[in-house]
Amino acid sequence: MSTGPDDQDGGRSFWSQWPILLGLTFTWGALWEDFSPGVLLAGVVFSMLTLSFYRLPRVNFSDRFNLWYALVFTFRFLWHVVTASISVAWDAITQGPKIVNSVVAVPLRSHDDLIVTLTGLALALVPGSLVIDVDRPSSTLFLHCLNVDNAEAVEGFRAEALSTEAAIIRAIGTKADLALVREDEARRADATAGRRLG
Repeated sequence: MSTGPDDQDGGRSFWSQWPILLGLTFTWGALWEDFSPGVLLAGVVFSMLTLSFYRLPRVNFSDRFNLWYALVFTFRFLWHVVTASISVAWDAITQGPKIVNSVVAVPLRSHDDLIVTLTGLALALVPGSLVIDVDRPSSTLFLHCLNVDNAEAVEGFRAEALSTEAAIIRAIGTKADLALVREDEARRADATAGRRLG
């Protein structure tokens, strides 16, 4: 019996969801508080059944993973969590209710659901910022930010958010998104050089 294109696409689509399969298996082990081979094997089986019989939203993965940039992003993220925690604590002690808060719009370069979601999560997990809304058609994140009280601080936060997106794209993004990041960074570098010369 021959396999049609739809069946082949379905098979590729199923196996392209391996990160979700891995996540579900890890969740299974966490629920049982047991990561022994038998429990994890049962987790794989139940995760495969879940992906096969329940129509979960498909997450498109790029099939590209750069270990070095994944490590860079991890250490960068942890560093920002630590430094932001110290900064927020210091501001709370020294300024208290005088801290000026702002809502900052950050238009991302990628329109990939996974990249937008991971960028929003990474920014929200760093103390001092919280995602309050997402405009999906334009891939714009709206974040509530602490101690952002002028245009320069807004631009600084926006640049930091775009750097977080770029770090994620370098680790797991598509080649198209990576090209967008490189073009945008080259354009910003040219603009900065132009302002210095001017």
